[in-house]
Amino acid sequence: MDYGQPVRFGVFVIPEATDRPLQQALVADELGFDVIGVQDHPYQRRFFDTWTLLTAIAMRTERLTVFPDVANLPLRPPAMLAKAAASLDLLSGGRVELGLGAGGFWQGIKAYDGPVRTPGESVSALEEAMQIIRLLWSGQHGIRFEGKFYQLAGAHSGPVPAHPIGLWLGAYKPRMLSLVGRLGDGWVPSFGYVKEADLLEGNRRIDEAATAAGRDPRSIRRVLNAGSLDAETLVALVVDYGMDTFLVTDDPDEMRTFAAEVAPRVREEVETRRSRSAH
Repeated sequence: MDYGQPVRFGVFVIPEATDRPLQQALVADELGFDVIGVQDHPYQRRFFDTWTLLTAIAMRTERLTVFPDVANLPLRPPAMLAKAAASLDLLSGGRVELGLGAGGFWQGIKAYDGPVRTPGESVSALEEAMQIIRLLWSGQHGIRFEGKFYQLAGAHSGPVPAHPIGLWLGAYKPRMLSLVGRLGDGWVPSFGYVKEADLLEGNRRIDEAATAAGRDPRSIRRVLNAGSLDAETLVALVVDYGMDTFLVTDDPDEMRTFAAEVAPRVREEVETRRSRSAH
């Protein structure tokens, strides 16, 4: 199960309110990593606001794509989230993707005056939010949307993002995985929450839903919060389990070793395996 996407590497950053996240981002950018993801838990008192941190990172780096890994939708109204993402995409020269989560840690969300939703409601709200976000990136005027959870009453969209921003979903259960396939541009699970067999099953569900919706499954990014894994495991995760982007260690010394030794080896071995299978 290999979708042929380029292999990309990134860093998963904890938004602790110190200078560490920015230092990690600067090292990642200098070393040529592709992407940086920042978790979004606004109710954690020791954390920066994720969007503010992503903006600071984007303004201090040159190459890194930034994304919330994943945005806490119940605390972020989708129209404003769309505005924030489009604004940062323009300011950064097209270096933003939008990770979205249906919600979790409901007590923390409730404490910040967010809605507490059932699992079913949270998935339905996410689907509405995805539609709203794309409408707000369309450049249209007078947009109306009547949903159960969200409404637009003659909204004027814009600014339009610098590039087509992907909607990457943090998803584990069948209905969410099907939503990735029908409407999403990427899947963002975390190793530990999922094992290799779960990746196969998740990709199968995503592909099935994408095909049923007339979409090409190969266009959907498969982004894994991977942690510290060796080259052999990463190669297998690409060619056998369908993943293409890996967020690895956030330790600067380990990042240097990874960029110098592991990443080139993984890319080379993946290309070798792909060349063999093409013949």
